[in-house]
Amino acid sequence: MARKKVVIAKAAAEPSLEKGSTRKRFSNVNSDTIGHNAKRTRIEDRTDYLRWRLRDDESRHTWHYLEDDEAAKEWPQTHADKYYLGLPLDLPDLPPPTTPLDSVRNGLTFFEKLQLPSGHWGCEYGGPMFLLPGLVVAWYVTKTPIPWYYATEIKNYLFARANPDDGGWGLHIEGESTVFGTAMNYTTLRLVGVDADHPKMIKARATLHKLGGATHGPHWAKFWLSVLGVTHWDIVNPVPPELWLLPDWTPISPWKWWIHLRQVFCSMGYLWSKKWVAEETDTIRSLRKELFVEDWDKIKWAAHRNTINPLDNYHPKTWVLNSVNWLLVHIWNPYLRPKVLAEKAEAWVSELIDMEDKNTDYADLAPVNGAVNLVVCFARDGPDAFSVKRHRERSQEFLWVNQEGLLCNGTNGVQCWDTAFAIQTMQDAGLTEDPRWRPMLMKSLKYLDDQQMRENVEDQAKCYRQQRKGGWAFSNKDQGYAVSDCVSEALKAVIILQKTPGFDTLIDDQRIFDAIDTLLTYQNPSGGCSSYEPQRAGTWMEMLNAAEVFGRIMVEYEYPECTTAVVTALSLFTKHWPEYRTKDIRLFVERAVKWVKAVQYPHGGWYGAWGICFTYATMFALESLSSIGETYETSEHSKKGCDFLLSHQRDDGGWSESYRACETNEYVEHPSGSQVVMTSWALIGLMKANYPHVEPLKKGIKLIMERQQPNGEWLQEAIEGVFNKSCMISYPNYKFTFTMKALGMFAKRYPDEKVI
Repeated sequence: MARKKVVIAKAAAEPSLEKGSTRKRFSNVNSDTIGHNAKRTRIEDRTDYLRWRLRDDESRHTWHYLEDDEAAKEWPQTHADKYYLGLPLDLPDLPPPTTPLDSVRNGLTFFEKLQLPSGHWGCEYGGPMFLLPGLVVAWYVTKTPIPWYYATEIKNYLFARANPDDGGWGLHIEGESTVFGTAMNYTTLRLVGVDADHPKMIKARATLHKLGGATHGPHWAKFWLSVLGVTHWDIVNPVPPELWLLPDWTPISPWKWWIHLRQVFCSMGYLWSKKWVAEETDTIRSLRKELFVEDWDKIKWAAHRNTINPLDNYHPKTWVLNSVNWLLVHIWNPYLRPKVLAEKAEAWVSELIDMEDKNTDYADLAPVNGAVNLVVCFARDGPDAFSVKRHRERSQEFLWVNQEGLLCNGTNGVQCWDTAFAIQTMQDAGLTEDPRWRPMLMKSLKYLDDQQMRENVEDQAKCYRQQRKGGWAFSNKDQGYAVSDCVSEALKAVIILQKTPGFDTLIDDQRIFDAIDTLLTYQNPSGGCSSYEPQRAGTWMEMLNAAEVFGRIMVEYEYPECTTAVVTALSLFTKHWPEYRTKDIRLFVERAVKWVKAVQYPHGGWYGAWGICFTYATMFALESLSSIGETYETSEHSKKGCDFLLSHQRDDGGWSESYRACETNEYVEHPSGSQVVMTSWALIGLMKANYPHVEPLKKGIKLIMERQQPNGEWLQEAIEGVFNKSCMISYPNYKFTFTMKALGMFAKRYPDEKVI
């Protein structure tokens, strides 16, 4: 949504607790916190946004609330802090742009103010509404103190994101209310101290009951509520850790699952096997009365294992999975499961969890498995263990504060990904040699130099990790998971700058070769590229998809976006190092482009798995075709792609695609109208394909320029990203990087064309 002015609390309205304290408190834990046994939560209307600060500790983001006046004075807010919080920036208006390149320069003038000290760009990565509840439940059951200012802004964010009509919450911020979203976010609010009789809670509870109550939630909701002790473990379909004891050659062996799913189910399996339940509290007892339509004491938990509201049931369980679950529940668990085997399985998944924690220094892949791993360590190691303390510390890096409150990001950031695109934007605009932007670009190059992963993880084969040496992560090297398109985009950015006169060569040839070696491991037999690792099992594994709310989650898939990124990176690389693995790269590119052509839809577009949707993927696909010389006038596939995009251009010159397209596999217009990010994607694709007619391009460029604010920024519009077909996620820096890329490409191609 658009940036809005935030109401700043007056000093007189500040909490009076510790009013006379002169301590400098940079910690996010203080004496006035919400604990597991707290008698009464201190929760305010809102915090004073002038006291929030984002710390960039070499790409590790943590938000700090400075209650002490002297501490706040010594650590002033930056432009980036104010921007993220929605505070007034008080920046002067820039000269009105008369050309697209002027518009790029104005955008960069604003965007450079958001560059963080370590050289990257930060942003929120929100959208999913199931991440924060998992983290808060994990904090609560592990007796992790929740500061009052966290609790206050969690409350504010969830209230701001409640459905205005029915008061519930969905799977993501633009989705309709579901049992998953409503039950879990209602629970979160209760755990941070919101009263059950608050008007918003009454409204949400009524919606939850209309949907059937918490017994009608999906598997992940039932898991978290069972850990909390609000539901009984009998309601949770089996997550047997014995699966991890299967031989590697077994078709359903977990190492063949998609990385996110296997990491989550690994730690879920440990807690399911132990049937671990948190210490009971008054709040938990109250939730048992609030979340259900039935009398809690009379609920037949096992009978509701497969009960799910249709709105939550995006991917219904197959008869195969239902049959397996029946056998596990009625035969294996009560009669055939030997204790010694269960203990062996628990020990092995426990070791896998330890390897994940060690390889990421407890940052973990993402907030879902990070939260579950925290609970596992608490249950296994005790409250004072190093593992618990370190998980608590690293969990802060998933948090983000925006103008609406405190949310949980989808990972610990988007640092490397956004920085790579920012650098490429400068190249597309022809500004990499402009001394005005040299300091900003040099900081970015140093950042990517620092964030390259120099070695593979320890025990790579034992913990089933993909090669990563020479690669970059989506966020940072602490998280440590290389992703095909993240490696590709970062590598392109590095090559662009290091081959530009005046920039230092920070990353030597061998490190570049390491990145190429890793990229060449991502191709599947089909020719397409996956994200974290090549496919290890077929799509038939979706018959065992137990998540219900997500599609395409069981295994890796090939993606046009990832395939294009690798192809374009390899193409750029061979221009400068034509002798390195020449044959391997040539065959790789040939097979990849053949796959891209094969998955083109009859209407001419390509389906996007990580951005919305056909617009996003078609941009990348046209770029990959262009990299081998196939353009609008020379390639049938390129022409069809361009014609597809042009068929959806709106009268105002823009494009507008809804997240519903991701769910339905059909292009769906967004009801809000044209969006600058979608418009930029379409224009980039058309220009990459050398579309020959200027007028459609000029109309789109005009819309982007007219949406730019006097200070150089663009305002946030609809959500841009997606994963697993059904859940949307925000990429707020796209409204800078892709808009400026489109403007810059147009300016280079049509330097004399008047737009406005």
